[in-house]
Formats: sequence, C-alpha cells, structure tokens
Amino acid sequence: MRERETTGDANGASVGHNGGPPLEQEHRPEWGDGGIGNYFYWKAAHRAAWHNVSPGIVMFRLRKAERLGLTYEEYTLEILERGRHLQIEDVARIAEIKAARSLKRR
Repeated sequence: MRERETTGDANGASVGHNGGPPLEQEHRPEWGDGGIGNYFYWKAAHRAAWHNVSPGIVMFRLRKAERLGLTYEEYTLEILERGRHLQIEDVARIAEIKAARSLKRR
C-alpha cells in the first residue's frame, strides 16, 4: 500500500482528501461548549433533590400532588423552587402550574 503525501493545499486538506465535512461529529462534553464552571456541583444537587428521596416522602408528595391535580414532578418542583408545600387554598398558584403545563405541550 502506498503512503499518502502529507503536503496539502492552502486549505490544509491533505492530498487524497476531498475537503468535505468529517464523518463523525466532534466530541461534545456533558456540560456543553462553555467552561465546566459549577457543572458537577449542579449535577450533585440535582441528584440529591430528585434521586435520593426516601420512599415515604415520595408517596407523601405523590398523594398530595394527586389531590391537587398536579403531577409528582410539578409538585416536587414547586417545593424545590419556592420552598413551600402547596395547599388546597393555593388555587391561583395551582392554576398557574396547570396553565404552564398546557403551554409546554404545544
């Protein structure tokens, strides 16, 4: 087999290369194109908030969410974002969450 020449044209393509795009996409790290920043801290916090919850707490939140007409994720996100448990009296906030749900589906 012949070795290809490594000298190329002005565009940097070697002899025998058609100058087309690469066949495989470049590797993109989990945290995206920017710097790594606090990526691993956020990942650990997300895991702690969503995956390390005891079964009793999950069942409590699930029953409460069903009673309010919300999903488990919506109810839990409200606790994590605002730091309070929704009550039946929170009609306006529950309506906002349900309205946002219909906007997401579009």
